[in-house]
Amino acid sequence: MDTLQGKVALVTGAGQGVGQGIALALASEGVNIAAVGRTLSKVEETCVLLRERGVKAQAFELDVLKTESIPALVEDVVAAMGGVDILINNAYSGNLGKLADMSDREFQKGFVSGPFAAFAFMKACYPHMKAAGAGEIVNIVTSAMVRWDPTDYGAYAAAKQALRSLTRTAASEWAKDGIRANNVAPHALSPALKWWTENRPEEAAEFIAGIPAGRIGECEDDIGRAVAALVGPSMQYMTGATLPLDGGQAYFG
Repeated sequence: MDTLQGKVALVTGAGQGVGQGIALALASEGVNIAAVGRTLSKVEETCVLLRERGVKAQAFELDVLKTESIPALVEDVVAAMGGVDILINNAYSGNLGKLADMSDREFQKGFVSGPFAAFAFMKACYPHMKAAGAGEIVNIVTSAMVRWDPTDYGAYAAAKQALRSLTRTAASEWAKDGIRANNVAPHALSPALKWWTENRPEEAAEFIAGIPAGRIGECEDDIGRAVAALVGPSMQYMTGATLPLDGGQAYFG
């Protein structure tokens, strides 16, 4: 198929921010969306916006920290939507702070919601994508992984670096099945980042000054549209890669 029209995407954390932006951008390309989120009312609101773009959209409630519930959720999505062609692992719940001040449980939380949850989703989607002979996986990581000084972001960076490695492995093992897996490392004006820029303006100004493009990205226009292009027919030879969508700030080497 040389178009995204009619495909089905499962997007986690679709109730707001980057997840919502990706869902909206995919919908603009004719992709039907299974919008997954911890707060059902938020993903239902997203579905209203998605349907306005002429696609099918259904809300599914799930906290990605409950990884044991993920396989059943994927089966529910397949039953309701007719399959799953695209998986966007965006949802994340973790902690920031100094390593010495962080409890084991706080540190582990990011791994459960990050690579553990993504692994569960990827493994549950795999047989459906393999049977279809094609599939697209995009995992959301972060430029904090490659910061020279990741102070306060160590747990976050560690969990996302693990996810980045997981993506690379899936890309290698599943390419023969027609499945691609890539990472995206975005800066986007999500609700959390917007709160930070408004409440810590000096820190935010310093952060933005380090972005060559001079601004933080928009969730749909800058991140969502790039993801839609990444999973589209023109990018079929790219797999196992990490695409920085951060206005040129990070250097991945």
